[in-house]
Amino acid sequence: LRPGQGTRDHPPAQAALRDRLLGAVVSCFKRHGAAAIDTPVLELRETLMGKYGEDTKLIYELQDQGGELLALRYDLTVPFARYLAMNKVTNMKRYHVAKVYRRDNPAMTRGRYREFYQCDFDIAGQFDPMIPDAECLKIVHEILSDLQLGDFVIKVNDRRILNGVFAVCGIPEKKFLPACSTVDKLDKVPWEEVRSEMVGEKGLSPEAVDRVGEYVQLHGGLDLIEQLLQDPKLSQNKLAKEGLGDMKLLFEYLTLFGITGKICFDLSLARGLDYYTGVIFEAVLLQQENKHVEETVSVGSVAGGGRYDGLVGMFDPKGRKVPCVGVSIGIERIFSILEQRLKASGEKLRTTETQVLVATPQKHLLAARLKLISELWDAGIKAEMLYRKDPKLLKQLQYCEDTGIPLAAIVGEQELADGVVKLRDVATREEVRMDTSCKRAKC
Repeated sequence: LRPGQGTRDHPPAQAALRDRLLGAVVSCFKRHGAAAIDTPVLELRETLMGKYGEDTKLIYELQDQGGELLALRYDLTVPFARYLAMNKVTNMKRYHVAKVYRRDNPAMTRGRYREFYQCDFDIAGQFDPMIPDAECLKIVHEILSDLQLGDFVIKVNDRRILNGVFAVCGIPEKKFLPACSTVDKLDKVPWEEVRSEMVGEKGLSPEAVDRVGEYVQLHGGLDLIEQLLQDPKLSQNKLAKEGLGDMKLLFEYLTLFGITGKICFDLSLARGLDYYTGVIFEAVLLQQENKHVEETVSVGSVAGGGRYDGLVGMFDPKGRKVPCVGVSIGIERIFSILEQRLKASGEKLRTTETQVLVATPQKHLLAARLKLISELWDAGIKAEMLYRKDPKLLKQLQYCEDTGIPLAAIVGEQELADGVVKLRDVATREEVRMDTSCKRAKC
C-alpha cells in the first residue's frame, strides 16, 4: 500500500520539522502586520481556468458534483483575488498557509509534489510605487536568512521590461506570453536550447529571437538599469521605460533595507504565470551547505512572486481593479533541504512537547499517578504517563530518554507519606524533592 503518486505521509519527526519551519515563516509574516485568511480547497473550474498560462493543463479538474464543475486550487493567489473581488475588499495585507494541488510530474527528491503547502504573503491596495514590492523582497530575504539555508540570490525583473524587449526586438504581441514561458527556462537550459524552442516550437523569426537573446542574457544591478535606460531602442518603448523607472526606484528602497547584496536584476526571469503585470522575483539557493554528505540537494527556486494588478478585476463584474503584489515561499523545497540536513547530522528531533513524565517506583500506585497528572494538566503543564498499572521505574525513565522528555515527577510510597514529589532531571539524574503543600523544594 502507498499514498497517491506525488503525495506522501508525514511521520511525527517530519511533521515536527514542518511545524518548526512553518512557524518561522508565519512569524515573519506576522512581524510585517499580515492577517491570516483561509479559502476552500475547491474552487469553481471557471475561477481557475485561463489564469496560469501553459500551466492551466496542470489543474486537477473534478467531475460535475451536485451541478457544479469544480477544480482543486492550483495556488493561493487566484483564490485570494476571487476573495477580494467577491467581498469588495480594496485594501488588505494577508498571509495564507495551505495545501495546493498540481497534476504535475512529481520529482519528490527535489521537493516537487502534486499535493504541497504554499506560504503566501500579499499586499492588496492602491499605494505609491515599489514600497509594498520592496517589502515583499525584504520578507524573502528575512526568511531565507533566518532559516540559514546557505547562500542565495533573489532575481528580479519586470514584465513590462520583458514585454518592451519583445516589442523592440520584433516579437508579435500575441506571442509575448509563449515567448515569456520559454525565456523563463534560461536558468535551467543554455540559450541555444531556448533559442531553438522559440524558433522551432513557438514559430518566431530567428532574427527577432537573436535580438531578444542580446537582452535576456544580461544581469546586474543599478548599473544595468541605468545602462538600459540609455538604450536607444528600449528607452523609446513606453512599457520598458516605465518598468525600468520602477526598477530603479525598487533598488533605491532595497538599498535602504540593506539587502541589495543578495538582489540581482536578471532579464531572463519571466515566471510563466499569465497574471503578472509588473515586478517579478524569484529566490534561488546558490549552493547547499552540507558538510555531512557529498552530494548537494538540487531544489531550484525556493520563493517567488510579483505584481498582479489585473487579476482582481477579472473577477469583478464591473472590472474594478485592486493592485496586488505578493510572494510565495516554496516550503516543500526548503523542507527537503532541512530534512536531508537533519538526517545527515544524526540529530534526533523531538516529536512532542511533553515537559514531564509522571512516574512511580513501586506497584499499586496508579491512583497517585492519575491524581498528580490531572493536577499538572489542569495547571497547563504538558505531562504524560505510561498506560500500565505497575510499570517498572527503569522502563518509565527509558521512555523519557527515548522521547526527549526532560523531567520525571516520581511519586512513591515514601513521597506520599512525606507529602512531596521527587523531580528528576532525566539527563543529569539530579533530583529535588518538591513539597506538594507549599511548593517549596527540599534537596
